[in-house]
Amino acid sequence: MDPAYPVCAEKVEFLQARWQSDPCYAFYGVDGTTCSILTYLSQIEDFCPHRLGRNHSALPWHQKPGSDREKAEIRKTLRPLFEATSNDSGSAMKFIRSRVERMSERWIQAGLRMKQSSNRTSSTQMRVLLYPGALAGSVGQRFEAMVERGGPLGELVQWADLSACLTILGHNLTFSTSQRQLSSFIGAAPGRGSCPIQRPLTFDLIYTDYHGLAHLQGAMGLAFQHYQCRFRILDSFGTEPAFNLASYAHSHGYKTLWGSWGLQPLQYMTMFPHTPDNSFLGFVSEEAVRKEVREDELEPESYGKERIAVVYGKQDYMWQGKSEYVKVISEELETHATVYQPPGHASNIPSFIRNHGLLTQEHFLRLLRRAKLFVGLGFPYEGPAPIEAIALGCVFLQPRFDPPHSSDNNDFYKGKPTTRQISSQHPYAEEFIGKPYVWTVNVTNSTDIREAVRAILSTEVKSFTPQEFTCVGMLERVHGYITHQNFCSKSVPTWPPESALRVHLGPLGQSCVSVCRRSSLFCEPALFHHLNTLAAFSRLGLGCSSTVQETNHLFPSYSPWGRHCGLQLEPLLFSCAGSDLSYRRLCPCRAHLPGQVALCPDCL
Repeated sequence: MDPAYPVCAEKVEFLQARWQSDPCYAFYGVDGTTCSILTYLSQIEDFCPHRLGRNHSALPWHQKPGSDREKAEIRKTLRPLFEATSNDSGSAMKFIRSRVERMSERWIQAGLRMKQSSNRTSSTQMRVLLYPGALAGSVGQRFEAMVERGGPLGELVQWADLSACLTILGHNLTFSTSQRQLSSFIGAAPGRGSCPIQRPLTFDLIYTDYHGLAHLQGAMGLAFQHYQCRFRILDSFGTEPAFNLASYAHSHGYKTLWGSWGLQPLQYMTMFPHTPDNSFLGFVSEEAVRKEVREDELEPESYGKERIAVVYGKQDYMWQGKSEYVKVISEELETHATVYQPPGHASNIPSFIRNHGLLTQEHFLRLLRRAKLFVGLGFPYEGPAPIEAIALGCVFLQPRFDPPHSSDNNDFYKGKPTTRQISSQHPYAEEFIGKPYVWTVNVTNSTDIREAVRAILSTEVKSFTPQEFTCVGMLERVHGYITHQNFCSKSVPTWPPESALRVHLGPLGQSCVSVCRRSSLFCEPALFHHLNTLAAFSRLGLGCSSTVQETNHLFPSYSPWGRHCGLQLEPLLFSCAGSDLSYRRLCPCRAHLPGQVALCPDCL
């Protein structure tokens, strides 16, 4: 046995018994003979040594050294995106195209503003595949049906804005919602996905979701692991490191239906910046885009507000148990709804509510421009609508959750790869925006609700949008990621730069998310490696009576009982999340640009 190929014999034995289980083996020349199997295992897979007299060239699906590539240039048109999506006539893609078309002039103007900026590092033009797996196959059919009934549209908003953003930034896009097309694009071998792809992957980046990740794994065989550093996963609610590493998740009680893919946690891209271990992708507030074009206006536009409330909840079930809460509001304001009502369906909506039925986005925004108040019912969680309502000059009123919702007590979060404690329907709005734009109340206390509504009515609030939810903000952020995030490199991250690091020692039982936020900073997982040394403990004045290197998502950390210092053995487990009453976490905090938590002052 060749010690360089320890599993060769095992693989030969496997294929002798199973070579007919997938047509891809025959496609690559396997016919059941030992000779054909050894040829396959040495020339297509890399489990056996090359045979004498055979060409020792690299595996056919490994990336060849690239030639010089063009620089990405800001585009003044979104035509390439419209061409890339023209063949898909499904409801979801119609929504995406409609949103991009509606916002196209604003994207173009934002691109021109960014081009005029002198502090932008140029990036290489990327070949990018966008593959929303939730829109493909049988899952896609169910998703399409839901879109026609009013939800969930948050994911589509994000796909629309990401595609527009990448196009304006000058990258070459391919957009697909077909599994068959995906197999063709990546060069999958005919069969069931047991074999590697036929050629080097032609895409520099693949943006997908958890469903798409499974589709890629099922089509790429051994090549999946080789190319997984190029994947970016749109993941609205986040994936914490403890759930991401399969072996650790299994042995420490973090195994869920999602997670366990072993990616770099920053490859997951969230809707809001609630999980610093992941990259915050975000979206653009549609009304904020309109204001970006009007550069001559110094103040945001004030909309003529009527004494109207619009309730956030397009599905009938969201209203269950909320009648008393909404009734208190309706005593102060004329209250409107936009709930999808199938014919002949008994409604949960109180009779004192004026329901418009499911509105187009344009008509919905028109209604919000008239409204003073946007009312959250407690679900859906963390969607884009409250940000757009605030951008239209509405105040967002939402329920407080006490106790907080989490995977321990809430069916929606159960099984999601996060330990987050959700204190309200929209934690970002509560924590990053707050009063006077966002009010969080106890919806079982009618006095609390009434006092909040009356205070809101007596307060003049102008429209407001955080910079990170504008076109320019998203362009800056995505450009930063594409230019600086390289998960295929074996070296430690160099972005953000070490100069951004602000080291904080947390109290017992607090996560680094909380520790950094308490100082108006943001936890930056890419900087953890600077703290994973004994020198870092010494600089904090911590004397270590013993040191352990361990695979533990709470490390590096310090245990005052016995003065034990813990160093991280597995870089994939560097985690801003996670806390334990036995440990004080060493936290890599950093400052961020105003209204743009994803970028530090030295990051552009």
